[in-house]
Order: sequence, then C-alpha cells, then structure tokens
Amino acid sequence: QVQLVESGGGSVQAGGSLRLSCAVSGVSISNNCLAWFRQAPGRGREWVASIYGGPTSTAYADSVKGRFTVSRDNAKNTVYLQMNSLKPEDTAVYYCAARMWRFCSRLKNDYDYWGQGTQVTVSS
Repeated sequence: QVQLVESGGGSVQAGGSLRLSCAVSGVSISNNCLAWFRQAPGRGREWVASIYGGPTSTAYADSVKGRFTVSRDNAKNTVYLQMNSLKPEDTAVYYCAARMWRFCSRLKNDYDYWGQGTQVTVSS
C-alpha cells in the first residue's frame, strides 16, 4: 500500500522560509515522479513543482521559480520542498503526489497517489 505523509507546514511572515517533507512508503521514489501541488481557499489545485524519477531533473511553476526547490533523498524515500522568500499568495494547503512513471506531468489527474496535505500560511 502506497502512502504519502507530508509535514513541515506552518505559519510564517512574508520573506520567511519553510521546508516541507513528504515521506513515501510502499514504493521507491528513485524511479518515479514526485510532485508538489497546492490549493488555496476557493481555488483549484495547482501544480507547483516536480522531480523526475531516474537522473534528477526538476520543473517549477513560474510563480515559484527561483524561490522554491524540490529535492529527494532516495535513502530516506522522502521528497522535500524548500520554500524561500515566501509571499502571502503562497498561502495554501500543499500536497505531495506520486506518479507511477518516471516522467512528470503538471496535471493533477495524472498522479496516482496523494498525501493528506499540510497547511502553509504566509502573513504580510
């Protein structure tokens, strides 16, 4: 059974940083795509960042490029999202998602497993 458990959310002031973690069990992350999505109140779930299976390759939404970094630790089977220079518009529930293929997608329907989400709140 595949499970994804996010942690690391919280409340910070604008300009601050947080690091989210996504601990994965039941499948190896080294050969599969892992992604982060977020959902703000009243809005749809949007893609934030992805890390491809196999040789490390990453992709970012324009809104977070240069501020967020996605990475993985294969030994811990954990994916991270380092978020710097946070803005109030980054406030959302952040979700980790896994796709059982090494290639990533920006479409939420292409992902097979999801975590429960972790709240990130950025105040001005």
